Amino acid sequence: MTDQIARSEKQLGAILRRERKQAGLTQGSLGDHIRLRQGTVSRLEAGEPAIQLRTLMAALSALELELVVRPRSKVSAADIEGLF
Repeated sequence: MTDQIARSEKQLGAILRRERKQAGLTQGSLGDHIRLRQGTVSRLEAGEPAIQLRTLMAALSALELELVVRPRSKVSAADIEGLF
């Protein structure tokens, strides 16, 4: 898998949705794995800003993903939006 850049909640949600689907999981099965309701997984994938950090970290772990923080690249937000 190549690195994926997210600069907004919606972009991060889209990445999580894509990775969940690629793993062959439904929102419900991912939620069961990390003890969350399907609705919470849906809100996370929709990029709702009120999701707790621990919820995000649990979802990343269940999808075998990790969060990397680095200096922001000079690519414009419009260029990144084009990836989604």
